[in-house]
Amino acid sequence: MLKSIDPLLNADLLYILRAMGHGDDLVLCDANFPAETVARHTTTGKLVRLDGIGVPRAARAILSVLPLDSFVEQPVLRMEVVGHPDEIPRVQQEMQAEIDRAEGRPLSMGSIERFAFYERAKQGFAVVATGEERGYGCFLLKKGVILAPP
Repeated sequence: MLKSIDPLLNADLLYILRAMGHGDDLVLCDANFPAETVARHTTTGKLVRLDGIGVPRAARAILSVLPLDSFVEQPVLRMEVVGHPDEIPRVQQEMQAEIDRAEGRPLSMGSIERFAFYERAKQGFAVVATGEERGYGCFLLKKGVILAPP
């Protein structure tokens, strides 16, 4: 255990989050996502498993240490519901609440069509697979920067 570090952030996940650079994307996905297949194509080729944990709880842990990119309009992208791109399922609503909580302000998510999401995910840094059983619990989180005070 570490002080002030969420216990869900295991050594593998902490290493990946620290190794990411500004603008790198982290894939946070549900249990139905082809995580192993997509992870092989990412920068690290790594898959971190958080089995038994839902996406919102995993996001809370990750966003406790990962700054979101403030240089882009939408540093978080959600997978669109097939045939209903404007529908926001409960898991995505809960994710939105975690983003707003971490940022201390409302920060809208962008959306991306399912197959485009898969291709974009392959360009990510790594994949974090959760045990989230609800569909469309798949997100891309773009890492930001933490600037030293002048």
